[in-house]
Amino acid sequence: MEPPPGYVQKSRVAAGVLAMLLGAYGVHSFYLGNTSRGLVQLLVSFLTCGFGAIVMQIWGILDGIKLLDGRINTDANGVFLKD
Repeated sequence: MEPPPGYVQKSRVAAGVLAMLLGAYGVHSFYLGNTSRGLVQLLVSFLTCGFGAIVMQIWGILDGIKLLDGRINTDANGVFLKD
């Protein structure tokens, strides 16, 4: 889907790097507009006193790989990510 006028298209590379570095805290999910998913990742990381952060970071690394190789190619609004 083409972005509507005035909509800033998100970067696939930026989202992938955020996922790999800060995936435990859901930063990449917030960046892509998936606020509920990002909130779950953030809360699991903090409410488990960091133990859940390990699982969330693995999830983030997997999301980062999918973003960088193009398997995830849209944001929460269905707009394609730019390279």
